[in-house]
Amino acid sequence: MTEKSAADEKLVDFGFESVGEAEKTQRVKAVFDSVAHNYDVMNDLMSFGLHRLWKRIAVMATHARPGHQILDLAGGSGDLSRLFAQRIGDNGLVVISDINGEMLSRGRDRLIDSGCGNNLAIVQANAESLPFEGGRFDIVTIAFGLRNVTNKVAALGEMHRVLRPGGRALILEFSELKIPALQKAYDAFSFRVLPRLGEWVAKDGDSYRYLAESIRVHPNQETLLSMMRAAGFERTRCRNLAGGIVALHDGMRI
Repeated sequence: MTEKSAADEKLVDFGFESVGEAEKTQRVKAVFDSVAHNYDVMNDLMSFGLHRLWKRIAVMATHARPGHQILDLAGGSGDLSRLFAQRIGDNGLVVISDINGEMLSRGRDRLIDSGCGNNLAIVQANAESLPFEGGRFDIVTIAFGLRNVTNKVAALGEMHRVLRPGGRALILEFSELKIPALQKAYDAFSFRVLPRLGEWVAKDGDSYRYLAESIRVHPNQETLLSMMRAAGFERTRCRNLAGGIVALHDGMRI
C-alpha cells in the first residue's frame, strides 16, 4: 500500500483497536479461520447455551413459510439455515452465505450430517457486496455476524437491496446490556473468563478477547435502528433478549 493510500484509508474498529478497513477484513478472517472448528463449543460457553434459543426466536420471528427464498448471511455455522430448511419445504430455498470458507465448510458438513441439503445452497460472499440480483429474497438474516463486518453501512444497504418489496431483514446480535446491576459481572466474564476459555478450549485466547471487545464497540440498539432506517428499512423495531445482552432488530423493505 502506498503512503497516500494508507493515509486515505478509513479507520474502523477491530475490537478496541482502530485499523484500516483492509486490515480488519484480513484480521477477522484470521479469527474465524482459527475458531471455526471449535465455534459450536465456544458459542455454548459464551452464552451458556442460550444462543440456540436466541436463534430459534429469530427464525420464528421471520414467519418463514413454505416456498420462501431466504438469505442467511454470516451463516457459516448452519444453525439458522437448518431451522429455515425445515420450514420452507422443497419449493423454498435457503442460501447460506459467509465470507469465511472455513466456517462455510464446517457448516456444510453439519448440515449434511443433519440430513439437510435439497433446499440449501452455499455461496461464499462478502456481505458488503452480494452477488445476487435486487429483490431476490423474501427474508434476509444475519446472526452474530454484523459486528464483524468491516463496512456495516454497506452491508445494511445490500441487505435492503436484495430483499423483495414486503421482505424482511432480521439482525440477531450481541448488544448493550440494559441492566446496570449486572454490568460488572458481565464485564468480568467478557474480559477475564472468556479469553481464558478461548485459550483452554480453542488454544486461542486472543481471538476470543477480540470477540468480547467487538461486542462493546458494536452499535447499540438505538444506533442500529437508526442505521437500518438510513439504509431504507421501514417499520423497524428492536426486541431485547437477556436484558439487552442480545438484541433482535428487524425491518421491512416497502
